[in-house]
Amino acid sequence: MNADASIIAVQGHSQGSGDNQGYGSVPFTTRHDQPGKRIAVPVRVEPKVFFANERTFLSWLNFAIVLGSLALGLLNFGDRTGKIAGAAFTLIAMFVMVYALMLFQWRAERIRRREAGPYDDRRGPTVLVAVLICAILINFYLRFADL
Repeated sequence: MNADASIIAVQGHSQGSGDNQGYGSVPFTTRHDQPGKRIAVPVRVEPKVFFANERTFLSWLNFAIVLGSLALGLLNFGDRTGKIAGAAFTLIAMFVMVYALMLFQWRAERIRRREAGPYDDRRGPTVLVAVLICAILINFYLRFADL
């Protein structure tokens, strides 16, 4: 018995159909220990993967709450330019919350289905930074145009 078999449970059933679907919703991978013998091994997902997805979601929500708090401060105590910037930051904060929820659900579904990674999103943070830079530049423009 090798190290792989000691880490995950080995099912001694042969998969004749070749579709790599196990019992229920647990997909199997197939190992060939001996020529002609197939052993179905369920893919194991560690609980830390689910928790990492949840931590990432909470981190995005933390950022959205900080941005929303800044926006509310600008809306309540700012002048005309501050209120425009506050409205822009409020919309961005709501977008971040929706984006975080969609990303969390997408990753959780892929983890539940035991699909191979990558689970990262390269475009979302880039778009967020670009939108924040635009909002800050508009705020600066409006502030210095009033002078």
